[in-house]
Formats: sequence, C-alpha cells, structure tokens
Amino acid sequence: MGFKWRNRAWPTAPLALALLAATGCTSSSDGPAKSTSTPSTSGAPSASGAPAASVARVCAKPAAGPAKAPKGAVTVDPSVVGDLAAKTKSSPANTTFWLRPGKHRLEPDRYAQVMPKKGNRYLGAPGAVLDGRKTNNYAFSGTARDVTIRHLTVQRFVAPTDEGVVNHDMADGWVIEHAKIQYNSGAGLMAGARQKVRASCLRDNGQYGMNAYKTGDSIKGLVVEGNEIVGNNTGDWERRKPGCGCTGGIKFWAVNGAEVRGNWVHDNRGVGLWADNNNNDFHIENNLIEANDGAAVMYETSYNAVIRNNTIRRNNWVEGRKYAGRGDNFPYATIYVSEAGGEPRIRARTDKIEIYGNVLENNWNGITLWENADRFCNSPANTSTGYCTLLVKDTDRCAKPAISKAPLYADCRWKTQRVDIHDNRFLLDTSVVKCETECGRMAVLSNYGTYPKWSPYKGKRVADAITHKQDNRWHDNVYRGPWSFVAENTDQSLDPGQWQETPYRQDTDSTFARRAGG
Repeated sequence: MGFKWRNRAWPTAPLALALLAATGCTSSSDGPAKSTSTPSTSGAPSASGAPAASVARVCAKPAAGPAKAPKGAVTVDPSVVGDLAAKTKSSPANTTFWLRPGKHRLEPDRYAQVMPKKGNRYLGAPGAVLDGRKTNNYAFSGTARDVTIRHLTVQRFVAPTDEGVVNHDMADGWVIEHAKIQYNSGAGLMAGARQKVRASCLRDNGQYGMNAYKTGDSIKGLVVEGNEIVGNNTGDWERRKPGCGCTGGIKFWAVNGAEVRGNWVHDNRGVGLWADNNNNDFHIENNLIEANDGAAVMYETSYNAVIRNNTIRRNNWVEGRKYAGRGDNFPYATIYVSEAGGEPRIRARTDKIEIYGNVLENNWNGITLWENADRFCNSPANTSTGYCTLLVKDTDRCAKPAISKAPLYADCRWKTQRVDIHDNRFLLDTSVVKCETECGRMAVLSNYGTYPKWSPYKGKRVADAITHKQDNRWHDNVYRGPWSFVAENTDQSLDPGQWQETPYRQDTDSTFARRAGG
C-alpha cells in the first residue's frame, strides 16, 4: 500500500505541572553561564504546531522556605562552622532543624558530613545555603530513613565519580522538595526506595543531577516530579571515560516503579533521562525535554514503560552530529530503546513499552528500536557485567548447550519487543537542525550476530526477530518533514511507502508530508 496524505487531529503533550511562574534557569555569582532554553508559558501552539505549556521552572526562584523557625525546631547558625552536623548528632530522631539565612559550612575535612537520624526534617530559611566550599565530599549521608530536606540550597561539594552529595548512602523514604542541588562534583543526589524529589533544581552537577542507583538494586516507588534538571555532566565524563555510560540528567539503575512527570529536562551534556539495566514499570509523562546534547530518553535493558504526553525538542544535536561527521550511519535517536521491551511475566502497570501522545520537534532523528545480537547474559558484549535478565535468576544457566533451547534461548537476552508507538507528532525542519537526510530517521534494527563462539544468536536471527516477530509497531502517527526509515540493518533505508508496505507494514493510518512544521 502507498503512504497516505490525510488531514487528521494530532496529539498534544500537555505539560501539567506549572509549579512557578519564574523565568528560566539563570546564572548566579556562584555558578556557570545561564541556560539557552526558555520554555513556552502559555497553552497556545507554537509556530511549528507543537503544543506549549508551563513547566517546572524552579532554578531561578524556587519557593521560599519559612522565614521563622517552626515551633519546636532546632535553629542552626551559619556563623558557627559545623553547627548543622553537631546539632544533628546531639538531637534525637524526628527532630526538625531550621537553617537561618546565610552560608552554612561543615568542618574543613573532606569527610565531614551531616548524618541525619530517622525522620529528621531540614528546612531552609530564604537564602539558606549549605556550601561544601569544594572541600567536603558529602552533604547528607547515612542510612536513616524518612528524612526530609526542603527549601535548602546544597552546593559546591566534591563527591567522587559515581557517588552523590545528598543521600549519599541511598537511604529509603527521603523527600527532597523545593531544593537547589547545584555545582557539585559527582551526582547531586543518590536515591533510595520510595524517594520523592519534587519541585527542585538539579543544576550543573559534575556527573549526574541524580544517580538513581542503590546497592542491592532495591529502589522501588521512585517519584521525580516538577523539577528542573539542567546543565549536568559538567565534567564531560563520556569524553574522559569513553563508553562509560556514566552520565545524564538522571540515570536510573534497576529501579522497579518510577513516576517521572512534569519536569523540565534541558541543556544536559549527554542524555536527558537514561534508564539502564533491569528497570521496570516506568511512567515518563508530561515532561518538557529539550536541548540535551544526547538522547532525550534512553530505555536500555529494561522492561515495561509508558512514555507519553511529553514535548521533546532540539535534542541529540551534539551527539548525532558528532557521529554523522565520523561517517557513522547508525540512527542515533532522540528516544532510544535498546534491548528493552514489554514483558507480561514481570509485574507492572503495563506489559509493553508504549510511546504515545508525544510531540518530537526538530530533534536529531526520532525513535530507534535496537537489539544488539551479541548482548545477552554471560556474553562479553553485555556491558552490564555480572547482570542477567529479570527472567533468569542464575546467570550461569545461560551457557551452552542449555541456552540454545527454550526457555533460555528467549529468557537469557533482553529483547526489544512489544513496543507500541502511536499517536505521536514528528516534526522536522532540516533548516533548523542544519542537516540533510541523516537527522530524520526512525529505525528498528539489529547487528549481524558474531560472538562469542558459543552464541546461539549468530547471523540475522535477531535482526529478523526485532523487525518482524517481536510485535514492534508504529501506527497512527503524524510526520512533517523529510523522514526516512531504517529496518533490519543500517544499510536498509526506506521511504514512507516502502515502510508501510510488505514486509514491514509499519505506520498504518499514519500521515506524511515532506514540508516541515505543522
């Protein structure tokens, strides 16, 4: 069948959480240059037809904390070095601390830190800052549960690579609200189970805004809502450690259940939101994700997610252009699903990866579904060393000869399957992106399986499966601009008509127009 030219309604992506009517993220005397992105503030469509709405713009002016100490609170004096840590140590659990306006300091020792007790609450007055002075590694540490930090700026700590400044020890039940966590090395904060990060500014941290990793892989029920996540990976770690996969606005690792909604994720030096390794049951919705150097969203070796109603624009320009300039024809994408898919046997709110209701405007490429034929449990190509799928508890079982037969043949690999891409709007103006044809691709593909020698996935087996047999579908989408499609391998480039016809039969009931814009 040929491709269709139709007039039809398109999806909109409402950005639901208008937390503050402040301007975009700007610099201060303590930090680097201001953001280049400014989100729209009205509900009217932009000139290109993309929806616009208010978003979480909190870095310039987060909500102010209490000007007076709440009844029963312990007052912390910024003129006394180490006062916060000392009073935390001497006070019982469930104490509320009120930090006076001014710069609070810890003792000048790299390991000086605040060790909260269960149920402690830390409230910052307007202008309260906990400043590590590029001396202290960590701000808040320890394993106490149910700690709350509100209305406090935490800045200039020097956590080592892969470690974090706030909730360094990944304790459970923490609540971070109306905070600014900025200009730190490593990750601005770590995460524990049932952690809630709301209405906060995660800005210009050296590696991640947040590293959602916990020893033992026990994070559940994570909420990331209404935050501004901007300018992270100032240390440019992918250049310093090529292929490390160790950067992002937020990196999620083995998180079971996450709500990521209403955030403004922008101008990060790398991926905006990256879920890597055995994550499950994610809802990524109503976010504005823009102007990140790499992909807006990566969902890798993970399961069961809904990505809906997001506005995604001007992402992946830096990374996409870099690889294209090297002659690399891989379709590096703005939404990149890599060895990830729906799996009904793993409990979640959905049994597929559903991507719908999003507007993607002037990004470098669209959505790529990829499955590395050589990446599976026990394979040297599995960069998540020592890990296996959530379907196999004993990694050693994924070996010859058992891996060649059911059920291990299927269960020992992360499969890109059951991905449903529908009711999205894909807009591309190559004069804006400053590219030709290499930046307007959708893709479903794999490589030619080659190793290890005992691999049962050699040849075109995986490429054929991801393209034709694993229930990956595009349909009911709107395309504006010169889009092309890659299927099976990087050498197979298709126009819309070929993409819709046999044997691919993708994008049924979708519409195409080569003109850019709405």
